[in-house]
Amino acid sequence: MVNLSSYLILGGLLFALSVLGIFLNRRNVIILLMAIELMLLAVNLNFLAFAHYRGDLAGQVFVFFILTVAAAESAIGLAILVVLFRNMRTVDVEELDQLRG
Repeated sequence: MVNLSSYLILGGLLFALSVLGIFLNRRNVIILLMAIELMLLAVNLNFLAFAHYRGDLAGQVFVFFILTVAAAESAIGLAILVVLFRNMRTVDVEELDQLRG
């Protein structure tokens, strides 16, 4: 049987990998969005591990709301990415300041 510390170590590794992805790649918006989503999933894994460990459903309900907000965030982020690509023909983060009106 898998214990709580294994889930927490996996969640910590996923979170560290996403932070590393954000710091190493600051140019491509798609990779930044994927790293943020990985960060949210790592936190959700920790919530689920603690909810299972305590035998409480509150953590699972909280994860459900986090996933709902993350889906909305992804949709808005991809919409901004499409507008950026249509106007600038690039997905470079450095070009975002040229969208100011």
